[in-house]
Amino acid sequence: MTTFPEDSILVLVETTPSGGLAKSAAGLLGAASLVGTPVALLVRAPGAAANATQDAVSLGAKHVLTAEPEGADSLLAVPAVDALAAAADLVRPDAVLISNSVSGRDVAGRFAARTRSALAIDAVGVSRDDEGIVAHHSVYGGAYNVDCASTFGAPVITVREGSIDVRAEAASPEVAPLDVPPSGAPAASIESFEEQAVVSTRPELRGAAKVVAGGRGLTSQEQFALVDQLADVLGAAVGASRAAVDAGWVPNSYQVGQTGISVSPQLYVALGVSGAIQHRAGMQTAKTIVAINKDPDAPIFEIADFGVVGDLFDVVPQLIASLSARKE
Repeated sequence: MTTFPEDSILVLVETTPSGGLAKSAAGLLGAASLVGTPVALLVRAPGAAANATQDAVSLGAKHVLTAEPEGADSLLAVPAVDALAAAADLVRPDAVLISNSVSGRDVAGRFAARTRSALAIDAVGVSRDDEGIVAHHSVYGGAYNVDCASTFGAPVITVREGSIDVRAEAASPEVAPLDVPPSGAPAASIESFEEQAVVSTRPELRGAAKVVAGGRGLTSQEQFALVDQLADVLGAAVGASRAAVDAGWVPNSYQVGQTGISVSPQLYVALGVSGAIQHRAGMQTAKTIVAINKDPDAPIFEIADFGVVGDLFDVVPQLIASLSARKE
């Protein structure tokens, strides 16, 4: 029987329908390595490809548990919660880390309710003190940084993708199958699905290292093309404020903010974005923020590391030309 370290951190690693690891895996295992020994749990449908196991090894998992719970190919959330409960009983971790994705939050909430565990949502960092694991959050539109910890038991923490830079060192872990007794809890079922490959030269917004976002200051859908052009030069994802989305210039999937996607890239470039608190809530934790806006009193400048007060229709084309020239 495998003996797990006393400082084990259980990490639920999400997989894609094709069997690979989700992009959030590296950050989750990196976060776990900061506060303990990463133990990865891979939940997959029976008979699915096992290529994710080696990927988890390369990302620094010290132990890997593989689970093929009943209904993993047809039921939503419950099989993963069953697997997580079985893994937690076996590992006895100091904390459970899960991606702050839509499915991750679903699993985290269900698991926390089932086990009566403390739940910390959308953490941007984790640490350990003398009493246990501490989750760090950016709240009220990034106006405050707060810490939280559980008074008993192992906390369940969802981690914002892109917020953790640290990566765990690759190891030679023990890989073991996990027996998962089905709970029989009610669950929605999937009748069918079809994985669609999105062909794009740009990275996905959630988890991107660089993001260029456009706001109301671009004035029209045609002018929003400046965001696309700068993003292509930088190799960045494209985001938008709610004003740009509401105007119909870009789809809802581009929206960054409290009611959109939360990002934490290395570089965030805001073009014509005023910086309303709802938008700032979704990008405040970016490592470097660059803002271009003709309004010197725009709230975005309060959090920008670098700001350019000027007409973006003059500034951005010059910036694109300069960056393009440097790449040649």
